Amino acid sequence: MTDIKEPKNKQFSNAYSEDSINTKEILDTIIEALLSKKANDITLLDVSELTTLAEYFVVCHGNSDVQVKALADAVEDDVLEKTGDKAWRKEGLNARSWIILDFVNIVVHVMSEEKRNFYGIERMWNDAKITYIKDEA
Repeated sequence: MTDIKEPKNKQFSNAYSEDSINTKEILDTIIEALLSKKANDITLLDVSELTTLAEYFVVCHGNSDVQVKALADAVEDDVLEKTGDKAWRKEGLNARSWIILDFVNIVVHVMSEEKRNFYGIERMWNDAKITYIKDEA
């Protein structure tokens, strides 16, 4: 689906899984889940050369707090169903204005448009390789 290079550390395991997980498979699943729930301005930041925090950040926003929660739920559900992996950490589920799902080397930021504009993650990581995901439907 996306033209993503495999990171240097192609596979990893986390506290929830004894099996190796394919990063590209998880990334594609995340993007498909976000597209299925009509996420706005999905942006993929390859931060692998800039930090040890993660290989990729996926950033998007919803039109309401209900959509923000629905986007995060879709990502969690689809990743678990298709890869068997769970988010290692989750933040912001109750506030619904900025939800962070940490899949170890992929961190998903689902935000309200207001929070996204204010915090400007893309501007903070402007040296990252950026891919804009478009809905092909």
